Amino acid sequence: MRFRRIDPAPSLAHQIHFEGTPIPFAEGDTVAGALLAAGIGTFRTTPVTGAPRAPYCLMGSCFDCLMRIDGAENRRACMTPASNGMRVERARGPRPAGEERMP
Repeated sequence: MRFRRIDPAPSLAHQIHFEGTPIPFAEGDTVAGALLAAGIGTFRTTPVTGAPRAPYCLMGSCFDCLMRIDGAENRRACMTPASNGMRVERARGPRPAGEERMP
């Protein structure tokens, strides 16, 4: 695993649900941090080729961590704080027609 926590044994009292699988997270984790710490590296696929994409910058600039979070499309996982019970899914293909752009 390339992504490791500084504290290897944080309190993992909360869970997000990634495509139906519970993923524990530590207080203060972003969605991207929780998924990377759990060994999940593919966050979305590209609209044209379907190639897998993973977080790159972890500071909101590259948009490679776009995911569906609690039903909202194209959320940046690296900028979204994890919260207990959150539902997270990979983004696949182009965003739905008529959907507004991210704020």
